[in-house]
Amino acid sequence: MSSTPASRPRRWTPAGVAALVASIAITAFVFSLRGQSERLAAYGYPGIFLLSLLSNATVVLPAPGVAFTFAMGAVLPPPLVALVAGSGAALGEITGYLAGFSGHGLAADSPLYARLQAWTAAHGGWAILVLALIPNPFFDVAGATAGLLRMRFSTFLAATWAGKVIKMTAFAYAGAASITWLEALLR
Repeated sequence: MSSTPASRPRRWTPAGVAALVASIAITAFVFSLRGQSERLAAYGYPGIFLLSLLSNATVVLPAPGVAFTFAMGAVLPPPLVALVAGSGAALGEITGYLAGFSGHGLAADSPLYARLQAWTAAHGGWAILVLALIPNPFFDVAGATAGLLRMRFSTFLAATWAGKVIKMTAFAYAGAASITWLEALLR
């Protein structure tokens, strides 16, 4: 039986320690900024990008990125909102990848992690794209799995970006449709 990167015992390396410390620091910083979404909305597209990046940079802790995209899709053109929010979200997910790259998975002992690891190992970037596309609270674990499996960073980022942009498109258009629906309801 061959030893795969995920089955070998992990040793702490300087790069692994740096990746884990960066992931924890970014999560702590984002958590300290909760409640700032109204202020960021005033900045338009840069605010959407930053809030989406920060919302997705948290590892495990929930943040309001999708709800913000829904709301901004109601006031700005949905395709641009989706592109900006999806790009920020994809970059924010780097923290999960770094946590896994550190060699010490966030949930390495959980059954969910074992399933994600097998599925990601078998399907690579396609697995990441699908997991980024669907709204789920487990993408941080998927990102950590990709890092732990040493998926090429460019593959991880491209698949994450594509999935997040598609997902944000749905939320931005839903936000735009909600305004039309509310206007019709109030008439």
